[in-house]
Amino acid sequence: MKQSLIYLVILFLISSCKPPEARRPVSNNSGTFIDASIERNKQLNKIEYNQIQSLIKASEKNVLTSDYGFWYYYNNKIETITKTPKFGDLVYYTYSLKTLKKVEIYSKNDLGQQTYYIDQQELFSGLREGLKLMKEGEVVTFIFPSQKAYGYYGDNDQIGSNEPLICEVSLLKHQIN
Repeated sequence: MKQSLIYLVILFLISSCKPPEARRPVSNNSGTFIDASIERNKQLNKIEYNQIQSLIKASEKNVLTSDYGFWYYYNNKIETITKTPKFGDLVYYTYSLKTLKKVEIYSKNDLGQQTYYIDQQELFSGLREGLKLMKEGEVVTFIFPSQKAYGYYGDNDQIGSNEPLICEVSLLKHQIN
């Protein structure tokens, strides 16, 4: 009896010491949702790009392309050598927002004077990068595709989903920190 009990314990220990088996996935995602989303975004970007290019061609302004994925032109350019805002600098500015059809969404009066510490506060990406291109006293008009503006969500008020914007910005003051 004692001997059978020992064999039983040894058998139990041997059978419980097998290597772990890999778990199989509960579901197999084929990636079709992600593929469809990518295709939708490509089509949206193409439509927005064509709209913006039509706007630029119709304009008589010298429209520049930024490295950040938007377009801009100077309404008032400062030719003297002054510094542009860098990380941590404080800027005072005003801006207005319009649709690509030039329908005003928010005026400078609606938004009022703004203050912003460069790259240290929340601001939509196009304006954040655009302010870094400006000098004190300049007025610049930016043309932002939706992904550089308010993107998919809009502002939950007057700016809709995937809305490209025209943004006129006046840099009033630049304090170097």
